[in-house]
Amino acid sequence: MSSYPSHSEHASTGPVLALVFNALVWGLSWIAFKALHAHGLHPLWSTAIVYGGALVGWLVWQPGSVRALVRHPWLLGLAAAAGLTNVGFNWAVTVGDVVRVTLLFYLMPVWSIGLAWWLLDERPTRAALLRLLLALGGLVLVLHKPGSSWPLPRGAADFLALLGGFCFALTNALLRRWRDAPQPARVLAMFGGGFAMSTTLALAGLAGGAPGPGWLANAAGWLPWAVGLTLAFLGGNLALQYGAARLPAQVTALIMLAEVVFASVSAVWLGAATPTSWTWAGGALILLAALLSIRPVRRAD
Repeated sequence: MSSYPSHSEHASTGPVLALVFNALVWGLSWIAFKALHAHGLHPLWSTAIVYGGALVGWLVWQPGSVRALVRHPWLLGLAAAAGLTNVGFNWAVTVGDVVRVTLLFYLMPVWSIGLAWWLLDERPTRAALLRLLLALGGLVLVLHKPGSSWPLPRGAADFLALLGGFCFALTNALLRRWRDAPQPARVLAMFGGGFAMSTTLALAGLAGGAPGPGWLANAAGWLPWAVGLTLAFLGGNLALQYGAARLPAQVTALIMLAEVVFASVSAVWLGAATPTSWTWAGGALILLAALLSIRPVRRAD
């Protein structure tokens, strides 16, 4: 048996690194969203501004992506899933405990196994089911509340994080299912979905009405954060497109758990989270599920 890496191991390095970069962008994005919130922007409006900027930039760079999207109208499903992913996560991480929100969001193993079986005909293996049980055990511990007999979500941030995590698992599955669609059309669908869903919900009143008159007057404070986050999401989205289209959906979901590390370390360091011992224990189980996915990643291609 040769000790040298196989061709498949080399082939999977690029997609894995791309997904890790995307996880880094999402893992640190809470800093920008909390800064935008401190300048008076509701998370829905922040998401609309950031994805509106990314959408405009993409259309200037790839104007032909509109025609490509028209030729693949089923990508509107990807747009809806990606849009709700951003609404759920961005809102939750802005108003909630960063570590807790990130752990609940990245319970993708719970959702991705069923979605991959349904949408991609990827039947779960015994190892995948073991990872699912570990992730569910982590969920129970994270949701544990002293004095309560049932580990249930507490508050809007928990529900938003769970919604965002489910939609992200769905986004990854749809990216793999429709990987033959032109990349410009897929990117346009995701940026367009992020802008459309957040704007629609904000205008529906979930953001407490339109921003006040001070919104534009404070542009000098929030605009640098918005521009930086827009550029980061542009790069992260392209990385996700590249990686998720080349790896099984279950593997993609588990690699992306690297965001838990990035978000948790930065949040605790900067004082944006106060995780309990139950939270750490649940997070350990979720990360263990991710570690068990290392061998499947190496064999993915």
